[in-house]
Amino acid sequence: MDSIAVIQPGTIVRSHPRRFWVLWRSKPRRHVGRPGIVTDIRDLIREISRANPLLGAPRIHGELLKLGIDVAQSTLAKYMLRTRRPPSQSRRTFLSNHAEAIASIDLFVVPTIAFRMLFGFVFLHHGQRQLVHVGVTARPTAEWIAHQISEAFP
Repeated sequence: MDSIAVIQPGTIVRSHPRRFWVLWRSKPRRHVGRPGIVTDIRDLIREISRANPLLGAPRIHGELLKLGIDVAQSTLAKYMLRTRRPPSQSRRTFLSNHAEAIASIDLFVVPTIAFRMLFGFVFLHHGQRQLVHVGVTARPTAEWIAHQISEAFP
């Protein structure tokens, strides 16, 4: 050995990132995955979704197939414009808006003092907030329930 090189630790630490950068930049880049779709088709998808915001990916996919453009529905959904829709109403708002048309029905069991079971059927009207009909029987049948419903809502 004719020569000995003394290297400082800082030299290795500084050159290390540069060497990795040179190594990875020198490698040829291969494109993995499916090839992208043509820019014209992307623009057409965006234009259709902008013109018809209520059309979803299945409908636009069908229209493109009619034109002879075969693009997967998942790819098409990726390139569609995302439009912001107003938030839907909450459950409380829905109930207050439609209270006049909503009724509740409940079938329940009441044990008697003689350990027999009686079945109660109750109808509530939400718009008027009142009890509409009550029925009690020892043996409920489908015919009895149908009769109770027709009595409650003639």
